[in-house]
Amino acid sequence: MGLERDTIALILAGGNGTRLGELTRWQCKPAVTFGGHFRNIDFTLSNCVNSGVRRIAVLTQYKAQSLINHIGAGWNFLARPLGEFVEIWPAQQRLHASWYMGTADAVHQNLDLLSAQRSRYTLVLAGDHVYKMDYRRLLEQHTNSGADVTVACVPVPVEESASFGVLGVDERKRVCSFIEKPLPASLGLSGQRTILASMGVYVFNTDYLIEQLRRDAGDQMSSHDFGRDILPRAVKADHVCAFAFTDETGAPGYWRDVGTVEAYWQAHMELLAPEPPLELYDPAWPIVTLPEQLPPAKLLYGCGSQGSVSNALLAGGVVVKGATVTNSVLAGNVHVEEGTFLDEVVALPGARIGANCKLRRVIIDAGVEVADGTSAGWQPAAPLESIRTGGRITLLSKNWSQPVDEDEMRSVA
Repeated sequence: MGLERDTIALILAGGNGTRLGELTRWQCKPAVTFGGHFRNIDFTLSNCVNSGVRRIAVLTQYKAQSLINHIGAGWNFLARPLGEFVEIWPAQQRLHASWYMGTADAVHQNLDLLSAQRSRYTLVLAGDHVYKMDYRRLLEQHTNSGADVTVACVPVPVEESASFGVLGVDERKRVCSFIEKPLPASLGLSGQRTILASMGVYVFNTDYLIEQLRRDAGDQMSSHDFGRDILPRAVKADHVCAFAFTDETGAPGYWRDVGTVEAYWQAHMELLAPEPPLELYDPAWPIVTLPEQLPPAKLLYGCGSQGSVSNALLAGGVVVKGATVTNSVLAGNVHVEEGTFLDEVVALPGARIGANCKLRRVIIDAGVEVADGTSAGWQPAAPLESIRTGGRITLLSKNWSQPVDEDEMRSVA
């Protein structure tokens, strides 16, 4: 009882997010809109608050201004006199002249702030994953096991191993091996369909975490990353346990890394299922966000205009004029003109979609104006510099007049 009160959560939000392309041209992954109404980071923050973990620090670095604005305006309701807070801990170069050089270095550079909290446990979390998780269950297993660190995990297909940290676990839930992003062939798993993947959710005994980060900082051969350095070393020398993330039925819990265009689109489509794996309407586990002052969504039909809206999520301020919208998610202030057909479309805030467009499996970036008659997803469209196609999903974004700086492409999360 009360373990959550003796815990501080550190949310890593400093990565550059280059795999999302131009969706993260001007903002970090945790600040990207999700579900038409939320930001990615709202899910991790809501997990903390709903779990009773109310000392939360968000470690920022690249393109953080929109995230800072969002947290400052939407997450300022915690009671500071009671020791509750959501704070921004930016890269301040306290220890050396470099920015955060890795996820572990990001925490190491803030050890003075972490130590000042005098918390017994430290949750280390990613700020760009979509899931609902009660961290109290994780903390309870961690303390009962006597582990130095516990890693939350979910099963994923073997062929996706190169995207995750892969755990080997014995019958007592003790982690025997931890390999960061191995190629499937290197695992030597004949006939096995799934592996245990790290969710990027860790709970450390704080004193142990501080000791390991100081040791890692003095290792010139380290990349100063939790997955590549801290956890593999801990598995070899200390007590690391695995926590299987499950739902109330005991099945693997819903967790998505929405760090690619394909995964981001797919997660939105999953919201539209008759019984979605991620429930946004659960009053017992609300997803908190910045409440924007927007008018109701408006659907305009009649007087000769034809169309319909079916199986769609519409945020405040959406206006649909005589268009057909199916299996789509439209964020705040999106406008769709007459004669347009949208199917499996994700439109981000403020997008304007002209008349007589035909779009399927398309993501439309925030504020983009799609010209009348644009077609994408069915047949080759006229050359448009604002269209980038990756896999089977088309991303429509604004024209960029300047190339991406190579230094800006580096990511630490």
